Amino acid sequence: MSFDITNLKVGFIGAGKMAQGIARGLLSSGKVQPSSVIVSSPSSKNHGFFLDFGIATTHSNTTVVQSSHIIFLVVKPHLISTVLNEVSSLITSQQIIISVAAGITIAKLEELLPPNSAVLRLMPNLPCVVQEGALLFSRGTHASEKEADLLRSLLSSCGLVEEGPESFIDIHTGLSGSGIAYVYMFAEAMADGAIKMGMPSSLAHRIAAQTILGAGKLLRDSGQHPAQLRADVCTPGGTTIFGLHALERGGLRSTTMDAVEAATERARELGRK
Repeated sequence: MSFDITNLKVGFIGAGKMAQGIARGLLSSGKVQPSSVIVSSPSSKNHGFFLDFGIATTHSNTTVVQSSHIIFLVVKPHLISTVLNEVSSLITSQQIIISVAAGITIAKLEELLPPNSAVLRLMPNLPCVVQEGALLFSRGTHASEKEADLLRSLLSSCGLVEEGPESFIDIHTGLSGSGIAYVYMFAEAMADGAIKMGMPSSLAHRIAAQTILGAGKLLRDSGQHPAQLRADVCTPGGTTIFGLHALERGGLRSTTMDAVEAATERARELGRK
């Protein structure tokens, strides 16, 4: 399977936040033009976002399939069977199907699709909407390195794009998909601490946000282990070690590990259902 990337047609079945984030990343890459993208959803509620970018919208999933080389399935997991039963007969061996539905395995997707369909399972996270996402994908039985390379190339503007075995997808969900909510809760708690000590709320929240942004960029760009960066901030008898001691007393480390484990197990449970 090969495509001329300059003439690539991309379709989205589903128009929610994740579809919006991926579409924005595709357009930011400059490799896909708005006129080459089409989006379907039963409601027009989210169509305005796409229309503002010059992307065509429709209520017809079949129109998307018939118009696209690559089809992103960005619908709720319980709708996957319904959607694929509707469009499966129209899908050809020359198309690539990329599922963003949590818990729906590659085996299930391949069961619902025509034989030899090229399937990839993708798990992004919400920061894709600002092109700072963490995306992990796995290849199906009939998806080759060419399809994997194409996906990496297309989504590189969405953030970090990594490939791994399908068994990692649920772990990624617990770590990164759900993990952003852990970070937001931590940011809220940090700001609340500053408010308790007398800082105005709006200023505290701005500083908490920038602190997390700066820490994340430094962690990513330095390539250093988090423990080393943490040690770099700690001076003997200083403020940071006292703060870290309080976090350790509260069980931050073990509680966070428990959160990743709980979210991962829930993702696995959804997949079994």
